[in-house]
Amino acid sequence: MSDPDNWERKTLEKLAFSALQEQRRARHWGIFFKLLTFIYLLVLLALAMGWMDHGEMPKSGKHTAVVDLHGVIGIGADTNAERVINGLQAAFKDKNTQGVILRINSPGGSPVQAGYINDEIRRLRANHPNTPLYAVVEDICASGGYYVAAATDKIYVDKASIVGSIGVIMDSFGFTGTMDKLGVERRLLAAGENKGFLDPFSPANPKQEEYAKEMLGEIHNQFIQVVRQGRGKRLKETPEMFSGLVWSGEKSIQLGLADGLGSAEYVAREVIKAENMMDFTPQEGFAERVAKRFGAAMAKSWLAPLSSSSVSLH
Repeated sequence: MSDPDNWERKTLEKLAFSALQEQRRARHWGIFFKLLTFIYLLVLLALAMGWMDHGEMPKSGKHTAVVDLHGVIGIGADTNAERVINGLQAAFKDKNTQGVILRINSPGGSPVQAGYINDEIRRLRANHPNTPLYAVVEDICASGGYYVAAATDKIYVDKASIVGSIGVIMDSFGFTGTMDKLGVERRLLAAGENKGFLDPFSPANPKQEEYAKEMLGEIHNQFIQVVRQGRGKRLKETPEMFSGLVWSGEKSIQLGLADGLGSAEYVAREVIKAENMMDFTPQEGFAERVAKRFGAAMAKSWLAPLSSSSVSLH
């Protein structure tokens, strides 16, 4: 007959051993799930920071390359020359690209940034004569947007698209009347008689205004020459064409500002004959967005005291 005390001790030992094994299993599973969670969060962080290339599909087979130009054109704005140029260069470099579509939905922006893109388009067209480049307008292609589109082989629009605004603008405000009413005195110290050029807190200076108009006229003439160079004999010039007016897509075709009606899908399928569309628009990562916003804010804080007016193709 077994000893009751010995039986109880063995039972307690078994229970204790089982509990210890259970704790070890629980601890191992806990470590496993914590590690899994850490890896998951690390992958999410990598995607957010742009460390992993997650914005492009495999570029295999014959295709139409698409690069988007959406929003205001400018440094720190919705789109800029560097981003668009990088996308265009990658599109032309790909050996399976049958044609390139620059999909535009922009009211304009910086004449310098638009000029950079225009110059690069003409360079790429010269280096890749067998790869056509078409602009496809969505809602709007105005001012700086059209400055870019004029360099492409052909421009396709929707009948209700807004096209044109071939002009230059410099906008500011005048606060002298408000300051007088509030009893605020402007104290501007500058070395150089024109250093406070068009200062909105000082009375209007006729000589400075005349100089600004001459400068705007010079940039406007550059814009006109770019349009004439790009559109050539297709352009049916009228007195209003370079006045800053805009037209519907349907009217723009009649004026020679555009070539035909068609969406990106239509151009890829019917014009380029490569229905498979590949997006070459560079994707902006989280880190880049933060850096750009920070840099733009810093630049604005430094430049605000120096200039109150900006020139834009709007």
